This record gives sequence, C-alpha cells and structure tokens, in this order.
Amino acid sequence: MAELKKLSEVRDLTRIERIGAHSHIRGLGLDAGLEARDVSEGMVGQRAARKAAGLILSLIKEGKIAGRAILLAGQPGTGKTAVAMGLAKSLGAETPFAAVSASEIFSLEMSKTEALTQAFRKAIGVRIKEEAEIIEGEVVEISIDRPAAGAGTSGSQSASKTGKLTLKTTDMETVYELGGKMIEALSKEKVQSGDVICLDRASGKVTKLGRSITRSRDYDATGPSTKFVRCPEGELQKRKEVVHCVTLHEIDVINSRTQGFLALFTGDTGEIRAEVREQIDSKVSEWKEEGKAEIIPGVIFIDEVHMLDIECFSFLNNALENEMSPILVIATNRGITTIRGTNYRSAHGIPTDFLDRLLIINTQPYTEEEIGKILEIRCDEEEVEMSKDAKLLLTKIGVETSLRYAIHLITTAALACQKRKGKIVEMDDISKVYQLFLDVKRSTQYLMEYQNQYMFNEVPRVGEEDETLQP
Repeated sequence: MAELKKLSEVRDLTRIERIGAHSHIRGLGLDAGLEARDVSEGMVGQRAARKAAGLILSLIKEGKIAGRAILLAGQPGTGKTAVAMGLAKSLGAETPFAAVSASEIFSLEMSKTEALTQAFRKAIGVRIKEEAEIIEGEVVEISIDRPAAGAGTSGSQSASKTGKLTLKTTDMETVYELGGKMIEALSKEKVQSGDVICLDRASGKVTKLGRSITRSRDYDATGPSTKFVRCPEGELQKRKEVVHCVTLHEIDVINSRTQGFLALFTGDTGEIRAEVREQIDSKVSEWKEEGKAEIIPGVIFIDEVHMLDIECFSFLNNALENEMSPILVIATNRGITTIRGTNYRSAHGIPTDFLDRLLIINTQPYTEEEIGKILEIRCDEEEVEMSKDAKLLLTKIGVETSLRYAIHLITTAALACQKRKGKIVEMDDISKVYQLFLDVKRSTQYLMEYQNQYMFNEVPRVGEEDETLQP
C-alpha cells in the first residue's frame, strides 16, 4: 500500500528543453528596409547573405512567385544552415517550411522521386475557407433538469435531460433550450457560469474561449492556465469565416490511407499513387477558382544537396516548372566535384543546367569579432557563465581551429567547471578541455607522427618501403 501511495503522489517535474545547434536563431535579423543588423535575432555577420535571404523572404510572402530555387554555397561552418533556419523563423507558422537532408532521400523505404515529391508537397499549403454559423457569448447561467430517479433506463435518462443556457454579449442576452447532445457537450467541456464559449450550430461543437475578465476577482485561486477574455460584442449569432490550413501532403495521406488522418501520426504514409495526387490537384484547383481555397507556396530546404544523384537533379528540374511548386532552398559546402551518379565534374557537384536555374548566395568566413559574438550568444543559449578572459581564449581557439570546435568546448568547459565546484568558467577550464579534445589540425598532426602504429596507413615513411602489406 505504501508503494501504491508513493506512485500516486503528484511530483513536480523539471521541464527539459533540448538545445540545438541553431536553437538560438529567431529570424534573419533585418530591419524594415531589409538591411541586416550587426547582431540581431541570434544572427551575427553574413550581412550580404542575410540581405539576399530577406529579398527572397519578401518574394515568398507575396505568394505570387513559385518554382524559384536558391543555393546557399560556402565553406563549412559559415552559417548556411543558420541563414536557412533564420528564413524559416521569419516566415512564421502559417507559411509551410519543410527541411530535409539529401542523405535522407536514400535511406527511406520508398523511391527517391517519391521521397522528394512528398517533401515538396509538405511545403505547399492550402488555406481552405468556409463560413460557419456560430453562437458566441458569456455564460450567465446554465441549468440542467434531470429526470426523477428510476424513470426509465440510464440511456433514456441521458436522452431525456433538458436544460436552459443563458448567454449574453455586451449588447444583448438570450436564453436557449438545451437538448441531450448539447448538454453532454457542455458537460464534457466543463462549462460553468462566467465562461466565454463558442457554439458551432452545424456540428454542435462547444469551444471554451476562457473566463470572462469581469469574473477575475470572483475566485482567489485560479490555475496558471486560466485564460481571461473580454465579453463578446454585438449579436450572439454570427456568421464567421473559418480558415483551415493544411499541406498538400496531408491531404494526400488522408485520401490514400484507410486509417485517414491517423496515418499522419503513425508515420505509415508509404508511397502514394499518382492518380490520387492528380485528383487532389484538380479538386484544389476547383476550390481555388471558386474562391474557397488559396494556395500558399512554402519553402523546402535541402541540406547537403551534393549528396543527390543525377536522377534527383533531373526530378528537381522538372518539379520546379510545376505551377504549385514551392520555393526551393538548397545548401552545399562542396567546391568543384563529381556529380553523383556520373563521371562528370561540376561546381558544387550540381549539374550545369540545374545551376543555371539557381539564385546563388555565398557565405563568407566569420571574422574574429563575429566569432566572439557568436560564442557569447551560444553561452547565453546553453546557460553557461564564462569570464571575459575565458571568452577571449575561446574566441582565439575558434579563429585558429573552427567555430564548431569552439562551440563544442562551451558545454565541456562548463562540466569541467562544475566538477571543481566553480560557478564561472575560467581560462583553466578552457585549457583543460582543449587538451582533452583534439581539433582536426592536431588530430591530423598526431596521425602523421604515429601513422605506423595504425592499420592501413597510406602515407609511406620517408626513405622506406611501405610495410603495411608485410607479415
């Protein structure tokens, strides 16, 4: 019994928030004139790239241009993915954004073209509009008349329940007769006097909008999730335009699977037949002509695009010509290299005909000052207190090695500081983790010095034969 009691106790759990590589980015950091600020919304430096991305952002928000493609090209660690994430955050929640890595295309249990098609259709939104008749007001009084005990079965009791609901706005007040289904819906939402509710007359759905702000002083104890709203104005019965935003991929899955929308949660989407997509596209086009729906071209971001092969690039060429194509943003850190699936070499590992379709944005290496500012932002994001001297040392390490390596040392130095029971990371903590964890240059130098102790080394010793094949 004691164990059961312990299990039933309510415990306060600490909320765990994952900190990602780009979780500090809130947007592109542009002003009203689309000029990039020095440090804003988590973005530092790359002013030309951010300004170019801001112009693309304005094109996307217009919603009239689709089928454009943008290439973010630059050295590793110059903020290509950061610019793409800033673009995604600036778009807001309404514009669809789908991110995929090129290597994922080959690891899914479906064809490459199907995987790319699904990714494209995730980035195309459909805003569906419909008019609904609703009743919106503040509950003045709710009374339910229950039948006398023993009068019929329990089923007939619930069916024979009657009641009255008094609703008011700032201009009027009306009493409504309630039936069994409406009483059940109100009970399910736990509606009581003082709540502001919305009733859909067609479906009978009850939505609790919150507590009336005039009742905020009625109770001393209210939960932290209690929302106070003003009493609605005007008529109780209104015609309201309801807008649903879905993606084409969600419509595809709902119409192609027997379990409907549940397939979106289980992830069992599989390959979708072309006939289904054609029917959906024609229906959406009809809705668009009738004014019932609006197409929202979103953004699809493909990282490490050089991993795609010649077949995928051919598909992208064709897909961009579709009138319902989203804006394609791709990123790569490759120079002149072989196009995957061919023996030909091209800039960025991308075919020349596809390169010709792209607006190319270059990213430049960060300066020492910019690296220092980025490391300071990452320290705040990872909640690590660091002394001024330690930040200067970490910045110097970032300049000599790489920005990514310096960022990795923030959390490890904080753990070293925690082990010595310190509160602020000092230079000694940075030096300690710098010695424990090697960067690429030091690791390569170590390999060169001790290559003979490794298997299958390909650098022969000076003046000697390669002994790797000798017994």
